Amino acid sequence: MSALNHGVELYSGLIRLHVLHHACREPVFGLGMIEELGRHGYRLSPGTLYPLLNELEKKGLLRSSRRLVEGRFRRVYRATPAGRKALYSAKHRVKELFGELFEDEL
Repeated sequence: MSALNHGVELYSGLIRLHVLHHACREPVFGLGMIEELGRHGYRLSPGTLYPLLNELEKKGLLRSSRRLVEGRFRRVYRATPAGRKALYSAKHRVKELFGELFEDEL
C-alpha cells in the first residue's frame, strides 16, 4: 500500500470528526463539506464523502433532511444527540493524543 493510501486510512477518522464538528454547529451538505475539507488539505470526491455521510447517519450520529435551496432539493445533515456526545468524547481523546504527538515540541 502506498504512503498516500496509508494517509487516507489514517485521515478517515479525522475527516469524520471534522464533519461531525461542523454538523454540531450548523446543518451541513455534501458539496459544502467537500469545500470545507479542501480548505484543510483534504481532497475528497462526492463518491468518497457521500458514503461517509450515509455511514454516520446509519450509526445514528447524523440525521438528514431534504431542503429546497435555490429551486433544488439538497440533503442536509445535523448532528444527533448521540453525535454530539461522540464528538465530545472524541475531543478529549484527540487532545490527549495531540499532547503525546507533540510533547517533544511543546
